[in-house]
Amino acid sequence: MATTTGKISCVKCEELKATVTCDERVGDFCFDHMSEQFVKIEEELNEFQSGIDRQKAELQKHELMKQTDEWERESIEKIRQVADEVRHELSSSVIRFLIDLDFKLKQLAQQLLQCRKEEDFIDKNMQFFNEEVIRLKDNRNNTPDFKIDHDSTSFINKIRLAIKEPFLCTANLNVNATWIQNGVTVAGGNGGGSGMNQFYFPFGLFVDDDQTIYIADCENHRLMEWKRGATTGRVVAGGKRQGNRSNQLNRPLDVITDKQTDSLIICDYNNRRVVRWPHQNGTDGETIISNIGCWGLTMDDDRFLYIVDHSRHEVRRYRMGESHGTVVAGGNGQGNRLDQLYYPTYVFVDRDHSVYVSDQANHRVMKWMKGVKEGIVVAGGQDQQSCLIQLSNPYGIVVDQSGTVYVVDGESNRIMRWTQGGTQGRVIVCGNGYGSESNKLSHPTGLSFDWEGNFCEPMIEQ
Repeated sequence: MATTTGKISCVKCEELKATVTCDERVGDFCFDHMSEQFVKIEEELNEFQSGIDRQKAELQKHELMKQTDEWERESIEKIRQVADEVRHELSSSVIRFLIDLDFKLKQLAQQLLQCRKEEDFIDKNMQFFNEEVIRLKDNRNNTPDFKIDHDSTSFINKIRLAIKEPFLCTANLNVNATWIQNGVTVAGGNGGGSGMNQFYFPFGLFVDDDQTIYIADCENHRLMEWKRGATTGRVVAGGKRQGNRSNQLNRPLDVITDKQTDSLIICDYNNRRVVRWPHQNGTDGETIISNIGCWGLTMDDDRFLYIVDHSRHEVRRYRMGESHGTVVAGGNGQGNRLDQLYYPTYVFVDRDHSVYVSDQANHRVMKWMKGVKEGIVVAGGQDQQSCLIQLSNPYGIVVDQSGTVYVVDGESNRIMRWTQGGTQGRVIVCGNGYGSESNKLSHPTGLSFDWEGNFCEPMIEQ
């Protein structure tokens, strides 16, 4: 936002005038040149819009479109070749059968002609010819039993579009950025309950690109979708009472969306499973990982899942379709060593595939770089207190592109920011104690930022 700074040298005319700062990186402009700057920005926006329009118009020229067309042509040619082979084989078999039948027919006709010339018919000859005619007719009416066998081995390489989206962990927030201290309720806020405008112990959440919020409504055993500006949500998974059937959940704790399959991936905690649920009108989920005390989860840009196993004090990475996974943090029993975790909750993965874990019972956030055997403490770890060097039962975490950690300090009812290499954190929201007022939090749990840098935080309503 542009702010008037008083009399400072304009970066354009270098005269000492009343100026306006539009951006720290650009500098200060006098009012005359500020108008020029607005025109310049408008021209850049128009040029950007023209570029988008060109891309839309030239979609068919995209290199992958060309590759798809080539695959289509090659596949059709392979299908044509196989069809021609089957037609040829069928024709050859039928012709062989008919030639053989024709030969037998001519043989019988020759025998009949010979008998007639010799006028040597007897009863046995007549019976023979009648039987042979019947046999030839039966053979003609009973052609070989042809059928098409379908080979399960595909001779065409199936293609699909693998979308590797730019890694959008969080906006690269300014380390000195501040947030309004009075929050706005965007979902729920009508007391604890099972209505479409209520939650009952909400935990993890995920904010989509269009700012739709997905909330794990734990004690209602359901997953809620809440559109931006809506006064009520809708159930998109579960909501059929607690249970372990494919259409039920039992205390879900976290959720993410998978754009490639248009589905939700849910930590179904009490059922000790991770389920994938169709986003559009899905009535049943599919268990993709079993026997895991899943609390939090995330996905990296290579579509690997990272899942916190709360009861085994570890984080595992899973390739899609894999059932066992690889330990990438913890896995050495509960404890406070640097190679251990103690009831971890939420997880975040950055563009370098470093894993950040809320190590709840150790009151710290740990960072495990890819391939290492032990982690480093990046926030807290000074026993359970509420001062700036400590955390008390941390939950949701987000890390921006500069390595700054944003963490929910659960028992202290606040959200803290720890810069990379910092020895203490800073309270960025609340810190006013427990409460339901707009400047307080009540047992906060998950954490998610939208693309504008606003964060969403569920609080327990009961």
